[in-house]
Amino acid sequence: MLIPSINNSLNELIDLLKQLSQNEYSNSCAELSNATIGEHTRHIIEMFQCLENQYDLGIVNYDKRERNIRIQTDTIFAIENIVSIQQNLDKKNKNIKLLQIIDGEEIRIESNYFRELLYNLEHCIHHQALIKVAILQCETVIIDANFGVARSTIEYRNQCAQ
Repeated sequence: MLIPSINNSLNELIDLLKQLSQNEYSNSCAELSNATIGEHTRHIIEMFQCLENQYDLGIVNYDKRERNIRIQTDTIFAIENIVSIQQNLDKKNKNIKLLQIIDGEEIRIESNYFRELLYNLEHCIHHQALIKVAILQCETVIIDANFGVARSTIEYRNQCAQ
């Protein structure tokens, strides 16, 4: 269920990107502290890429992102990167160490591939919620009501509706 949920969120993002002009994608948004939809999209993509690219090594450091400006300015390139992520998600679960430097101190935490996929899904949804704020400025864009909403919230709302 995890990979289909990730694919669903990434497909929602692709559907959104297909509706945006390059200008809408790369325009700063005051409500997002002048960040752009493209910057949030790049961040989502590069977190998944970190996990994918560092999987074989078994040590993941999310701070080692490429920060590729083209992803945040070119919707077609961003979509290509999302599709590549989707094509490479289905890997065997294995132990992974998370590595991060916090206040000059190296922190290593035990994790595993599936846990990091779940983290990336939740991280993706969080940034989609932020993107949704910027989308309100784009009058012609149509997004699903559940775009940027946590799966647990969707389930809870469905139970309340019954």
